[in-house]
Amino acid sequence: MIGPGADSRVADRDERDLGSVEIDTSSAHPARVYDYLLGGVDHFAVDREAAERGSAALPGGVERARAMVRAQRAFLASAVRHLAGDLGVRQFLDIGTGIPNGDNVHRIAQHTAPGARVVYVDKDPVVLAHAHVLLRSTPQGATDYLQADLRDPGTILAGAAATLDLAQPVGIVLVGVLHLIGDEDDPSGLVARLLKPVPAGSYLAISHLASDGQPELAEAMRRVNETMSSPFILRSRAEVARFLDGLELVGPGIVTLDGWHPPDTPPPTADGLPVAAYGAVGRKP
Repeated sequence: MIGPGADSRVADRDERDLGSVEIDTSSAHPARVYDYLLGGVDHFAVDREAAERGSAALPGGVERARAMVRAQRAFLASAVRHLAGDLGVRQFLDIGTGIPNGDNVHRIAQHTAPGARVVYVDKDPVVLAHAHVLLRSTPQGATDYLQADLRDPGTILAGAAATLDLAQPVGIVLVGVLHLIGDEDDPSGLVARLLKPVPAGSYLAISHLASDGQPELAEAMRRVNETMSSPFILRSRAEVARFLDGLELVGPGIVTLDGWHPPDTPPPTADGLPVAAYGAVGRKP
């Protein structure tokens, strides 16, 4: 738990983690490919090459890929802002956090609700190396970071309970991570296990690459996956809907990311390029 007087703990943790992190640069990694497409600096040649090779299959090339990644970040920001603001959520569990940037969940949520508490989860050592950025909470709130895998919900929930009160509503954020989980790992079952112990009034926010509506994306992902440590998996709208079984959909429902917006607000301004990915927010009744 991070609060007043926590600066020394953050510094100590950062130094310890950086000293133990081992990064494999022999294959591309999803978090680093995203970082490259977002204009970050935490990537290597293999990540840039994978992104550019895949983007070459898309009309619009790398700019189309960048538009899709920007749409994902915009969806994340819009969904968290809506949860923390209009819907009154004060706790967030962000799984598959990715490399930190300027619009992390705690910055968005705590701007609206300074007392919001956030737990980040990622298995990637690159994210671990930057975990200190994710621990910069407001004095009123709290943040923490767990190195864990979405495939192990029990470990995630047990670790999150040190910072979050799981008897109170939680916003579970799975943005850009479910399309890295193969069917053999039962991703719908993993989501259900995360949702089962949290109370009514909790929310799930997800995004997922689409297999329908933009056929050239399949070829782009095939090329990217040739050198990817964790392959991207495309799913249809019907398959994405299964992650939200039993939940009450918020806003426009399951739509492409460039079309998702909270109720009573206008649709976002798009880049003008199609976005082959779905976004949705659901409430546990």
